[in-house]
Amino acid sequence: MGAMTKVWSAWSGKGLEGVLQECRELLEDMSFPTVHRWREGGGKVVGHFQVYFPEELAHAVGMLPVKLRGFPIERKAADSHFGSYICSIVRSNLEVALTKRLPLDLFVSHPICDVARNLPSVWRPNFQFPCLLLRLPQNPTARLALDFLEHEYRSLLSQMEEITGKEVTDDDLRGSIEVFNENRHLLRELYRIKREHPWLLSVEEAYVLMAVGTLLPRREHNELLRYAIPLIYERKARPQDKLRVVLLGGFCEQLPLELLRIIGESCYVVDDDLLIGLRWITYDVPTQGDPVRNLAQAYLESDSFSPVQHDPRRPKEEMILRFVRQSGAEAAIIGAAKMCEPGLDEQVAYAKALDEAGIRYFVFDFEEAMTSFEQIQLQIETFVESIMFV
Repeated sequence: MGAMTKVWSAWSGKGLEGVLQECRELLEDMSFPTVHRWREGGGKVVGHFQVYFPEELAHAVGMLPVKLRGFPIERKAADSHFGSYICSIVRSNLEVALTKRLPLDLFVSHPICDVARNLPSVWRPNFQFPCLLLRLPQNPTARLALDFLEHEYRSLLSQMEEITGKEVTDDDLRGSIEVFNENRHLLRELYRIKREHPWLLSVEEAYVLMAVGTLLPRREHNELLRYAIPLIYERKARPQDKLRVVLLGGFCEQLPLELLRIIGESCYVVDDDLLIGLRWITYDVPTQGDPVRNLAQAYLESDSFSPVQHDPRRPKEEMILRFVRQSGAEAAIIGAAKMCEPGLDEQVAYAKALDEAGIRYFVFDFEEAMTSFEQIQLQIETFVESIMFV
């Protein structure tokens, strides 16, 4: 832990551009130096598939939670385990594990789609560490949803206690919740800047500041955000005449950084669902009472939304309209990862709701490993100009 602090406090004294560059380099470093450093210090690592995972439980037991957000690498080993019709993120995640780039002591997936539901069965024959499925309630309003999810969390916690040899107390869990509550507060501030002062922070810059938290201990990420956010406000930037948009489609497989940069050059992205699992719980989780039950309750009562979470209280058509209106957006950009059935299906519902509300939108598909952006850049520029200058 001390080595981690020494290395990643290196941004102290740097300007914002230096901090952002450090974050980009870390995100693009497929040797995962922070994770290896954690392991070398005697720590254990749990890799969890998108979208949501109760990282507070891993933190309390002393494990480093690493979000397997997909990686832009060549898939030589993993492609033999999946058909070509399977989304890219599941293959790149398996690739970094098979090639030992990313050392894990536990892998957890979720039933967010047919592919993710079956990932533990694909992983188990290839690794010595446990590969589990964390079942999140399909209907959060069901009478026994809270009891069910609390039981799932306790089973997961028990597995992690066995791996680490540490028995977690309620006070341990409360301490972890406090750390993550601070992180939620800092991420809310980051997104407030995007909504209220979008000229100070592009979508790509906000993303790297947030996404680096998937590779760092959460206290380190808090330290980074506490340092970076004041620097954002000090930027000497002026508002430009740009279209305000919301960007949807990054709930699971992530858009390439270059694509985010291109989108940010054409318009202000004032809200998005990138790495929505890090921001799924939108308020501070209470520390009084039973901490495990509090975490389960917070998941069920969150007002976030994504194509892989189903809440009859919040239809997706209503949520996307609220998403646009609350952020003050003038239009929407909707993407879907290739071969992602939930994302592609949701485009139909989103388009219908936006059409009925008279809100302009642009639809596209992407892949984490894509390297050519000229065509999509032209399409986005044309879309923006069709609203701004016609």
